[in-house]
Amino acid sequence: MVLNNSLVTNNINTYTYKKHKNSLSSMDTTANRQHLKVLGSGLLGLILTIGIARFCYTTLLPAMQAEAGLSDLGGGYLATINYIGYMCGALLAATVGNLKIKDTFYRAGLIIAVITTLGMALTNNIWLWGVLRFFSGLSSASGMLISAGLIMNWLLRHGHRPELGIHYAGAGLGIIVSGLAAELMIGHLDWREQWLAVGVLGSLIAIPAWRWLPRPDTSHQTTAGQRLQDNPPSRRWFILLGIMYFCAGYAYVISATFLVAIVEAQPALQGDGQIVWVFVGLSATPAVILWDRVARRLGELNTLLIAFLIQIIGIILPALNDTLWVVLISAVLYGGSFIAIVSLVLAMAGRFYPTKPAKLMGRLTLLYGIAQIGAPAIAGIIADQGGSYADSLYIAAAISVLGAGMILILKAGEQRELALKTA
Repeated sequence: MVLNNSLVTNNINTYTYKKHKNSLSSMDTTANRQHLKVLGSGLLGLILTIGIARFCYTTLLPAMQAEAGLSDLGGGYLATINYIGYMCGALLAATVGNLKIKDTFYRAGLIIAVITTLGMALTNNIWLWGVLRFFSGLSSASGMLISAGLIMNWLLRHGHRPELGIHYAGAGLGIIVSGLAAELMIGHLDWREQWLAVGVLGSLIAIPAWRWLPRPDTSHQTTAGQRLQDNPPSRRWFILLGIMYFCAGYAYVISATFLVAIVEAQPALQGDGQIVWVFVGLSATPAVILWDRVARRLGELNTLLIAFLIQIIGIILPALNDTLWVVLISAVLYGGSFIAIVSLVLAMAGRFYPTKPAKLMGRLTLLYGIAQIGAPAIAGIIADQGGSYADSLYIAAAISVLGAGMILILKAGEQRELALKTA
């Protein structure tokens, strides 16, 4: 009888252990699924707000110039207006601290991205295009900054690694989507139909991007009960990083806006512009995740410096040689570096303000946006006055060198602080 009771007890204990183990396994599976959904919502949001609402302008610009009579100067001004909208969105991200309001802005941005994309097909009035590009810029900021802040906050609260590589892979995928969509539509649809097609695609992407992101928790505690505390950087550190990010913004936007047009302007490369743009996305998509791993080993400033040097080479190559293989190498270097700079800088900024990560992200992006307002207009004026986009690439590369110099100054400051601590 004792033996039977012992067997029963062991069986009960085994059953209880298995049930507890299965329960924990089920909880882990649910948590992992939720983690992937949150990252997926940001990734899809970027495909919509950046890849479609923003970058489809880059890939459809040649068709608009050929079929709708848009000039080089007009193309540059529309790009500038888009970045004014983006900067206004960055200002919202920097000034609004309430997470629930930010969540509302993000979801509104998804809707605006779809409407402004579809709206481009409904008019050929440059002033109305300007209005649409402005609000498209607002939506881009909601995907690039506000959703990144919401996701960073969620990651910190739930004990996940505070990195945004997977989130910003959406920008690279968005480039691929915009490039492939244009490549598939050329010769089959006119410029209006192309805008309508990508708008419909964007409306489908908006659904999971909306549903998978949980409503934000406004408490200042993690799920483990730890309190989130902000740790702002010094004023000097912020100024140096801000100048560096301004330089990155100028360098980024020249290629982002005019790369396809630059390629198509070369007689030997006509018809290859969309393929080159797809290569930018193919390199940017995995690069952000790989750069996170590099930063863990080398540190963020060292990694940023490497990314800047690679970006300089990527920007200037098309100005030196117009053969296809050189331009493809340029696309890979540019795509793999510009997104790394954005991801690393904004993730670094978010960790300074875990309770409201988009605060410093927004401030830095204002500087990034100021650069983006002037650069496309300058490039358009140079091209319209008989110059070439290659001249703008030289200027962008030179400004990138200045940005790399700011990183060296930041590194020198870190080394001095370390020396004082160990003295």
